[in-house]
Amino acid sequence: MELMSVYSKEQYKFVKESRSVLFEYCQTVSPEDFVNQNNSFGRGGSIRNLLVHIANTYEYWIANIVLKKKVSYSEYENFNTIQNVIRLFDDVDTFMSEFILTMDQFENEITYETQNSISSAKPFRLFSHAITHEYHHKGQILSLSRHLGYIPVDTDIMR
Repeated sequence: MELMSVYSKEQYKFVKESRSVLFEYCQTVSPEDFVNQNNSFGRGGSIRNLLVHIANTYEYWIANIVLKKKVSYSEYENFNTIQNVIRLFDDVDTFMSEFILTMDQFENEITYETQNSISSAKPFRLFSHAITHEYHHKGQILSLSRHLGYIPVDTDIMR
């Protein structure tokens, strides 16, 4: 299915465009609010922590599981500014480009272990999981920012 990488490349381009809008918006958030933790939101409850968690998902599923790289999870505390997070996603984009260019070579399901259970999935499913996971947490980030007194922007693909 050689078209898979073509469609995935286009899909990931949409993701990056939407992410860019979010990053631009996050630059308007004060440094204190960027790292302010709110227990009502999962994964550490700060804009920074949610963004790093998104990157961790790409690191785990795509870099480590599919590409068999030994990428360590990025630690929240190492990313105290949006500029640091943007650089983190530059790294994510690098291995995502590698993944997309090679995804047509993955014919079989990839076996992985999670929560003490062994499963398998095709790379496109793992790709779909990572990008939909990102959109889920983008929504949380925008809701969290509203709680902090900001007016969220539209990060949908269709704006």
